Amino acid sequence: MVKRVVIIPTYNEKENIARIIEAVFGLSKSFHILVVDDGSPDGTAGIVEDLRNKYPRSLFLMEREGKLGLGTAYIAGFRWGLEQGYDYLFEMDADFSHNPADLVRLSEACEERGADLAVGSRYVRGGSVKNWPWDRIFLSYGASLYVRAMTWMPIKDPTAGFICYARRVLEGIDLEKIRFVGYAFQIEMKFAAYSLGYQLEEVPITFVDRVEGTSKMNTSIVSEAILGVLQMRWQSFFNSYALTGAVKKVK
Repeated sequence: MVKRVVIIPTYNEKENIARIIEAVFGLSKSFHILVVDDGSPDGTAGIVEDLRNKYPRSLFLMEREGKLGLGTAYIAGFRWGLEQGYDYLFEMDADFSHNPADLVRLSEACEERGADLAVGSRYVRGGSVKNWPWDRIFLSYGASLYVRAMTWMPIKDPTAGFICYARRVLEGIDLEKIRFVGYAFQIEMKFAAYSLGYQLEEVPITFVDRVEGTSKMNTSIVSEAILGVLQMRWQSFFNSYALTGAVKKVK
């Protein structure tokens, strides 16, 4: 039986977390959920803990002390998921900007079409954004063009955070070498997978701006992403993201 886990990092998501959990568990395919909560003062973790009584075998909670960053949350989730033997590990936001129903389409890209990593993409044919102001669309799309130009990755939405990883990708990447904690983390993970020759596929999605809660975007995150791409490209000439002895996947 295929084992899938959706990793959802949270910080002050009390308005969304119960609804997103119920939506995932209502899908036609079976998914487990790991919520990685960074000490939310609004009681997000308590809501998840209460729901664990309803879903004791499929809902899990990792509580961390303090706001430690998106990248470290996902890496902690990846390590846990690999230890638990999951075949496919997913990244998804808690705020419904990612449609839970698209988890099925991402899983199909990996399980049925052989992708190693499936990216929910706003900028491929059929993808779109909803409820965004024009300046945010301009910034996001411009950032995607910048990343593609600097890294040469054939990915139209390199900053996307709605992703399915086959476990072989996360086993092949040396997670100790992933350095970024903000949105640059998403770019670095894709760049590491691409550099190691893994097969990436973009799946069109509609990205919807959050309705409940507060956005986590800030200027330090944007700065990290801009400068981080330059550092990634420079470091890639000298360091490999591969684990010692790991075998490259040939496209």
